Amino acid sequence: MRRHLVTALLVLGVVALFAVPLLLGGESDYAGSDSQATELIEDSGYQPWFESVFSPGSSEIESGLFALQAAVGGGVLGYVLGRLRGRRTAEQAAGRRSPTDQP
Repeated sequence: MRRHLVTALLVLGVVALFAVPLLLGGESDYAGSDSQATELIEDSGYQPWFESVFSPGSSEIESGLFALQAAVGGGVLGYVLGRLRGRRTAEQAAGRRSPTDQP
């Protein structure tokens, strides 16, 4: 019973960590380093050499594309690591067999 109470309190604490800032609202002056650097470069009068081939319409689409890129990269990395481990396991299993085990 005590373990369930501790678990419930921990879950409630995590929810509160996310909910309290959202409920208090307020405007934040925080901006990421990318946007700060972009503003600084644009203010200096820099002209880009070329135009982008594709420019997403909103920041939500840009964030979604970035997340998709991260997911594809993670999937490729997981696949490669899985293949390498499978190959090593197969080689170790083949090395354990004696020549008399083969048909």
